[in-house]
Amino acid sequence: MDKLHLDSRNRRNAPTLSFLSQKLGRLRYQFVGAVVIAVLLPSLVRWGFDPSNWLIVEQRNTMIGATSAILIGMLMLREVEALPEVRGVHFVIPAQLAAFAIVLSFFFFARLNYNRFLFPTSFGLSVLWFYYVYIIVAPKREPYFLVVPFGDVTSLLAIPRVKWQMMEKPQISGLQCDGIVVDLRSDLDKEWEVFITDCAIRGWRVFHVKQIRETLTGQVAIEHLSENTLGSLNPRSTYSQLKHIIDWISALIFGIVLLPFFLAIALAIKLDSKGPVLYRQMRVGYGGKLFSCLKFRTMTHQPLSERSRQHAITQENDSRVTRIGKVLRRTRIDEMPQILNILRGDMSWIGPRPEAVALSQWYEVELPFYRYRHIVRPGISGWAQVNQGHVAEVDLVLAKLHYDFYYIKNYSLWLDLLIVFRTVYTMATGFGAR
Repeated sequence: MDKLHLDSRNRRNAPTLSFLSQKLGRLRYQFVGAVVIAVLLPSLVRWGFDPSNWLIVEQRNTMIGATSAILIGMLMLREVEALPEVRGVHFVIPAQLAAFAIVLSFFFFARLNYNRFLFPTSFGLSVLWFYYVYIIVAPKREPYFLVVPFGDVTSLLAIPRVKWQMMEKPQISGLQCDGIVVDLRSDLDKEWEVFITDCAIRGWRVFHVKQIRETLTGQVAIEHLSENTLGSLNPRSTYSQLKHIIDWISALIFGIVLLPFFLAIALAIKLDSKGPVLYRQMRVGYGGKLFSCLKFRTMTHQPLSERSRQHAITQENDSRVTRIGKVLRRTRIDEMPQILNILRGDMSWIGPRPEAVALSQWYEVELPFYRYRHIVRPGISGWAQVNQGHVAEVDLVLAKLHYDFYYIKNYSLWLDLLIVFRTVYTMATGFGAR
């Protein structure tokens, strides 16, 4: 095929972008615009065109530092945006704030002078610039995919906030979609095989249906894991070791800083109902080992002899939850004593939530590959929690397991950062609490 043609129906439905939107959708134009608006413009306003002012060490350090911070923030934003259900506009401030904080820390430890007018001004203007890019000029549109109509592709139509177009012929020109989706396991005609090959050769993105489903939903189906899938679910050991060190240091700092706050919560629990301040429960953790998980007690005290699988499940509007317990559960503060579990090495800040032994044994019988989630340390918060909330029924736990496997497969700093941002939102809104 010398020329690929998009049939007229597909051409009418393809989303179009303005010239400005196309340019500012690219990183290099966003970066140049940010440097001009947030670094060069305030420098001109402050010091004018006199070259001697621009060569002052303090001024030069600030301009280089602000430019570096903008670039770091953009790269962080780009990595987070690649994850499911992420709109870049929601992470403009966190990304730029983190990047400028990194550069400011470098200035501090390296004892470099910087201008206290230009640096914060650059931060504020860079945030405004990226809000302009994401909201006014290039707002995120729904992803648009062309679908080869063979094999297991109809289930994709149920995925929300995505535009799907079933192809009628293997002919495209003027391609204006985000990619072509095909079930590579299906038997395709020679004409379609040539078409897909040509698309890949010409640099157009071709996705296997399983790949695009995982990318858009943030879940990995586990009912039928292949040997390749299992291999991709082995988390990277280097990041795992680094994460464990960061977890321990941050848990120690937060534990010391928040100790007065924890003592106040302990007093409130004692005044609200009878029983111990902390609730201890044996849970299944890293490598399938059992450990004692700590929480602030949020329910009426329950003797050990009365605890069972049924008692381990928190129902909607559970009558056992105390008055102070409702507040602690809604804000997830009841989980904070698990800082001690992090210091012991039982848990991480981020990871699949550990289940009670009784529930874990039940799920292992009912759900395929359930034990595989123990390949990473369990966390105080996790990908399933910020997407789904608290669940206990087997059918919902299966969906939760799909999220856990996606986390294990995409184990990375960027996914952990996204979970941290969403956890803050969860604590503010009480999403998924019981």
